[in-house]
Amino acid sequence: MVPHKHSVLLLVSLGVVLMGGCGDDSDVVRQIQSQRQARLQSETKQDHLGEVHGMLTRLIELNPEEARRQITYHLNRWADSNPIPEDDLDRDTIPVMLKTVNDLVPPEAAAEQLLGDKFVRGDVDHLRDAYLFKTIYHWLDLPPRDDILLTDWLTQQQTKIGDANVTSLRTAARLFDWTVRNVALEPALDTPSIQVAAPELPLGMVFQGPGYRQTDYQTLWRGTGDAMQRAAVFTQLCRQAGLVAALLAIQSTETGELNPWSVGVLIGEQVYLFEPSLGMFVPGPNQIGIATLAEARSDASVMRRLSIPGFFDYPFGKQDVQQNIALLNVLPVGMSGRMKHLQSRLTGDRRMTLYSDVDALGEQLDAAVGIAGVRIWSVPLLAEVYAEAIAQAAERDPILAFWYYSRWAVLESETASSEQFALARWRHLHGQFDTNENADLKGARPLYLSQRAPEFEIADLRIDVDLQKAYGVRRELGADPKLYDRQLQQAQVMMRLGKRTATYWLSLIQYDDERYDNAETWFRKRVLDETQPSPWVPAARYNLGRAIEHLGKTDEAIELYKTSGDLQEHGNRIRARLLSRSGDEGTLEP
Repeated sequence: MVPHKHSVLLLVSLGVVLMGGCGDDSDVVRQIQSQRQARLQSETKQDHLGEVHGMLTRLIELNPEEARRQITYHLNRWADSNPIPEDDLDRDTIPVMLKTVNDLVPPEAAAEQLLGDKFVRGDVDHLRDAYLFKTIYHWLDLPPRDDILLTDWLTQQQTKIGDANVTSLRTAARLFDWTVRNVALEPALDTPSIQVAAPELPLGMVFQGPGYRQTDYQTLWRGTGDAMQRAAVFTQLCRQAGLVAALLAIQSTETGELNPWSVGVLIGEQVYLFEPSLGMFVPGPNQIGIATLAEARSDASVMRRLSIPGFFDYPFGKQDVQQNIALLNVLPVGMSGRMKHLQSRLTGDRRMTLYSDVDALGEQLDAAVGIAGVRIWSVPLLAEVYAEAIAQAAERDPILAFWYYSRWAVLESETASSEQFALARWRHLHGQFDTNENADLKGARPLYLSQRAPEFEIADLRIDVDLQKAYGVRRELGADPKLYDRQLQQAQVMMRLGKRTATYWLSLIQYDDERYDNAETWFRKRVLDETQPSPWVPAARYNLGRAIEHLGKTDEAIELYKTSGDLQEHGNRIRARLLSRSGDEGTLEP
């Protein structure tokens, strides 16, 4: 073991004293000891957790590697004076449920990840995710975010399930609604836009396969994902809200394969159902409110009405949902003793959920009607393996590397414009929409606006050297002019993508800011403008419908939801049906 540098200095100093003879050197020794004690007291007094929290709040503005190093340093200095209890580092504390993913996390690997008494740099991603999901939950869990279809029903539930349970149910509905509006739906298998040779992947994964092709953070950050990735974001938000949520899957009696179909949120003794591929809560009996799993198991109409006759057949019925496997979205680091200890010491604004007692959660869920077992969800673990495997494959295949890194270069590269765009996105996810002069903080709205370069500027990129420098496109000495021109054309594609994305996210801000008339204008005239092709068209059409619902334009919203060809058309048509029914009964109010 390498001695601590301060211990080495102390030994050297003592050696000098001893070599000086056997005289009365006690004063020198006491001075050295006093200095060492003062240093230890100084480190103890430093607010290391405050330093960690401060860096998390502005993580996007920091150098990633330096931030990881600093955060890990402060966590370990804090742990030096606040040791992790030995009981939390005992092998007996490894959750029994972790055995359900032994093929992905063997016992020895589990022990290494869960019982380590030092924080490591990989922990920073876990802290970042918890912080960001907690921040989103904090600002969006407010009455204006209530779904119009649920407002009256939720009020009526107060006398049936009690105020506390209704409060939890409102929160779950808001978190799901935000997830659906802010994570544009992708197909389960996402084919690359250019011809790319699919790399060989471990563990039976396929290139751009469902769920694992992005981490939960990437799905949140990029605002797009498939149904399982939507489910992952929703369950992460629920965790920070103190809600027990799990992906529900039906197990094949023939192959044992799990088929996920909804997210269940346990409130009281009931599991309430939210369907991420449809972008809809599962309507209850008589198409009123949110169905529980018990209702879906006992009332055939609940599952039957998830079909749209003549358009879409829902793949599961009453008999299929009698027994469900609940899948928990928790990585091993979130079960570790160090995260349990750290969470217990967070106070005030620093509070966030870092640790999950998965065995206890399993007992809660297992006691609910219709839950036949609880497991750790394998997809988040596969996402980590997938990301590493793709990065390694990209090193060997330049075409794959170009495709993989260029898709989100507008948001994730190291150019000045990309860093500004990332800052805008960070502020957006913090609910910091407008500039705060007192805090010297520029809001997401003006930052996004700065990304909306005029078309003439984008066109001039190929001939304007100053613009090329501003957007990080530089011609290397001796570079082939044709190759450089292709790079400029690709940069123009990225600029247009950045402009379209900023425009769409600005429209979402207008909605979340309750400026529904402005949201209508932005969605309709800027994102859905046929002269400005955008990858966000289906999501913008859905969000336009949601905005004009608030303006009382229900009939127009219904027609938007019936648009043919949108990936979420099935769920949109269910929403259209519920809106039409509510309008007929006169219960819908903007």
